[in-house]
Amino acid sequence: MTTDTDTDTGSDGEFLERHVRAGSAASGPYALDIEPRRAGWLHSALRVLDLPPGGTHTLDSGDSEWIVLPLSGGCTVHTQGEIFELLGRESVFSSVTDFAYVPRDAHAQIASGAGGRFALAGAKCERRLPARYGSAPEVPVELRGSGNCSRQVNNFAAADTFDCDRLIAVEVLTPGGNWSSYPPHKHDENHPGVESELEEIYYFEIEDGGLGYHRVSPSRSGGTDVLAEVRTGDTVLIPDGWHGPSIASPGRAMYYLNVMAGPGATRQWLIRDHPDHGWIRDTWPDQAVDPRLPMYEAPGPLPSRTPSQEPPSQPPYEDEDKETPR
Repeated sequence: MTTDTDTDTGSDGEFLERHVRAGSAASGPYALDIEPRRAGWLHSALRVLDLPPGGTHTLDSGDSEWIVLPLSGGCTVHTQGEIFELLGRESVFSSVTDFAYVPRDAHAQIASGAGGRFALAGAKCERRLPARYGSAPEVPVELRGSGNCSRQVNNFAAADTFDCDRLIAVEVLTPGGNWSSYPPHKHDENHPGVESELEEIYYFEIEDGGLGYHRVSPSRSGGTDVLAEVRTGDTVLIPDGWHGPSIASPGRAMYYLNVMAGPGATRQWLIRDHPDHGWIRDTWPDQAVDPRLPMYEAPGPLPSRTPSQEPPSQPPYEDEDKETPR
């Protein structure tokens, strides 16, 4: 289910959907191809590449930086005179993964002997950083929330864990029956030190063919309004609005990959909670973290973060000139 305001029209007349159903944005070799022009914004991009056994693919990075992230299977990434062997993983529900960073203005060849599915998370950028390898043991695994708001976050390319110019990307795993991306929050305006302006992509996979739900409500008159039933391969585009919750159906864990980028001079993720729902954070210290978490940990020694260590949110959003969100 989606509401009647979850779509927009790009400058070239192409009709864009905020809830992109699996297969509806395929292009060439990509099962999913979300570029800024197709999304109707300026920075964030995501492609999903399926390679058969022995398959290869050439990526021209252009004016964007990219991270090659195995969703299932492993691959080799050749770029800038470097060769990165990515061991990958069986699935997004089995383990963290290693990954490779491809800078702008570069060519990369992705090859997979056994085949696999690979996310290419991208962002238009200015600086050309060196090609690099990100190892699985160094991925910080964080636990957020508690009770039925418990979820796991793999901060492989969070703003404070892996150097990029614009790109921010993390993975979130939500046990069946739990809510994540909650309380609803937004980052669609630039208020230094309080809120950062970021376009965001949610790419979903649901365990064992299940389903989940995702909500985006307007933060301004005429803003993004989505209530989507999501399944594996679905994507939600968030140029603005309060996003959350993401709801995992009982018995089926939910995975999503978040890809973010924006125009700010500083690469950071600063949010405001919805004023009607931010109180839920105050209940977390009195509840236990869901015992099903972590679903897995990085193989290295990095500790998981407890709810009491979670960074505080910014004050609730208030603006009398804007429409009160639902």
